[in-house]
Amino acid sequence: MATIKAIKQILQQSTDEKAAAPFRQDGRKGVQAELRKFDRKLRQEQQYQELWQEMTRYERDLRDYCSIAGIDEVGRGPLAGGVTAAAVILPNEAYLPGLNDSKKIPKLKREQLFEDILACASVGVGSCTPKEIDTYNIYEASKIAMIRALERLPVQPDYLLIDAMELPVSISQKRLTKGDTKSVSIAAASIVAKVTRDREMAELDRIYPGYGFQANAGYGTSEHLQALDRLGPTPYHRQSFAPVRNRNRLS
Repeated sequence: MATIKAIKQILQQSTDEKAAAPFRQDGRKGVQAELRKFDRKLRQEQQYQELWQEMTRYERDLRDYCSIAGIDEVGRGPLAGGVTAAAVILPNEAYLPGLNDSKKIPKLKREQLFEDILACASVGVGSCTPKEIDTYNIYEASKIAMIRALERLPVQPDYLLIDAMELPVSISQKRLTKGDTKSVSIAAASIVAKVTRDREMAELDRIYPGYGFQANAGYGTSEHLQALDRLGPTPYHRQSFAPVRNRNRLS
């Protein structure tokens, strides 16, 4: 009879029910506990596959095109930091279990997917600085960041799937509202953009401690607003945004 440790190793290394079948009648509590873990893993994998199938429908409809880039941005709402965009071309054979809108994914899983995307996909990242946001407004700055991301792709795509935006470029494109929940290409771009920007804000937190940038990513949390009252804005704050602008008037 196999030991519980050996059975655990077998089940951890497989997502095939055939691996579990020989142990289904084993009455040992330790074995049954491992089987419950295995069954949860199978259910999660099934959910991942169903989500992937659902979120690749646009990509499947566009198979006549050679390459499809998903484009998304993060950082429209914060009071500090830039807006960051990413463009991602996933290979046709890609399968990234758990890929979804970056906001719906826990940080550790998001970081793992970020590395997986970089390992298999063509990626471009672009951004606009707080000063550019103040100059052009956040909507136009988001477009500029997206175009910069597109320009930094190592290969030129034939079609664009864009989250809630249209870009003034000659490439055929489709705007998808809440596209990061509907397209794997856009979801991949949302993850690359978010992880990139979060890391930049963590570095900004090191340079300008007290605002909580690593935790709040520049959004106007109570801690952040209190720090603005106490310390004033940094050079990386968006001067045109009301909570910053109003405090400048009072100072």
